[in-house]
Amino acid sequence: MLSLFPGIGLLDLAFEEQGFCVVRGPDLLWGGDIQRFTPPTGKFDGVIGGPPCQAFSRLRHMVEQNGYAVAPDLIPEFNRVVAAAAPAWFLMENVNGAYEPIVPGYIVRSEMVADHWCGGETSRLRRFSFGTRDARALRIETLALHRPDPVQAALASGGSRAVPVAIGGSGKRKPQGLMRGRGYKTNRDFRQHVRLQGLPEDFDLPGFTQTAKIKAIGNGVPMAMGRAVARAVKVAVSAVM
Repeated sequence: MLSLFPGIGLLDLAFEEQGFCVVRGPDLLWGGDIQRFTPPTGKFDGVIGGPPCQAFSRLRHMVEQNGYAVAPDLIPEFNRVVAAAAPAWFLMENVNGAYEPIVPGYIVRSEMVADHWCGGETSRLRRFSFGTRDARALRIETLALHRPDPVQAALASGGSRAVPVAIGGSGKRKPQGLMRGRGYKTNRDFRQHVRLQGLPEDFDLPGFTQTAKIKAIGNGVPMAMGRAVARAVKVAVSAVM
């Protein structure tokens, strides 16, 4: 199967644990560009991926107010690559505010999944859109008794610890804006981030700065959620298609 927008490969790892052979496509994290990528046709059974969600995030306005560029909508690129690869199935992960993928010849069924429903610790909620030619649906197993008080998701920006917005003499916000001061800076906090994503205690990204580590891990799918989804996909595609 082909993985698009793989990042550091957390969703890939969940699928590999289920026996899938994952080939990773280009990612900006490693200097790649999906807009210059076209896969071979008929070589992949499935395609998975999570296009950047910033364009659809509720925090978009905060990012823009502070002068940061929002990642463009790359769902059309996901659709284009899937159409070119012509797999038996595909899976797109994104926030609820994003629109579903549309690929000619495929019928898409979507499910909302929260990390703590799957045994994770966080409230992260994502939509998984599963496309097949015969309208198959995912049966994602969730816990009957899940954690009632999940913690906030591990964010790519770090933490959610807000700091007071500095106000100048004119009564206007100072340039640092709303997001400055958020995030983790110590190794202890980084390890907490790793734990919330369900990664091994000794997980690390050698060569990455602390900020880059936080961003890369926060952009990934929590392992508990990824495993539940990968198991559901394996069941769904195990029957003759």
